[in-house]
Amino acid sequence: MQKKYNLRELLLASLFAALTAVGAFVRIPTGISSVTIQFMFTALAGTLLGARYGALSQLTYVLLGLFGIPIFTEGGGFSYVLHPTFGFLLGLIPSAWLIGRMTGKNRSIKRVCVAAMAGLGILYAIGLPYMYLILNFYMGRDLTVGYVLYAGMLIFLPGDFLKVIITAIVTNKIPKGLIRPNER
Repeated sequence: MQKKYNLRELLLASLFAALTAVGAFVRIPTGISSVTIQFMFTALAGTLLGARYGALSQLTYVLLGLFGIPIFTEGGGFSYVLHPTFGFLLGLIPSAWLIGRMTGKNRSIKRVCVAAMAGLGILYAIGLPYMYLILNFYMGRDLTVGYVLYAGMLIFLPGDFLKVIITAIVTNKIPKGLIRPNER
């Protein structure tokens, strides 16, 4: 059975790809990486668009950046795959999918928080090993796993928790059916 794509959902996926790009430019540099609000838009894409279109929005964002549009925190282009934070960009795609899958039509604050935390877990599960490999084996730095955990995750967790809470509140405030018409 062939699945049809809905023009409205494709446009919304494009909007969330653009919002994720904007989120990359709202940043505070912290050394290896930067604090951004990209994950918040990824989580909102998952909760508001669902698994399929949420993931599609993030895939669109990553592909546009890889094709050379400078929408990542430090530019764009295919060479960005060798950037230590590229694994986090890849992690946005399954993160949005998981968040959308876990929330489904239940967009209660508690459900969204649990789903967003799980999505955050996926993001770090992909991003941190990628960061470690690029920093140590491609860039020749001799960094410990502990340092990469600190510099790539621990310093970001307070802000991540805030993004999860904001996502849950915003998602809960948007009327059902406004984004996904068949959801009432």
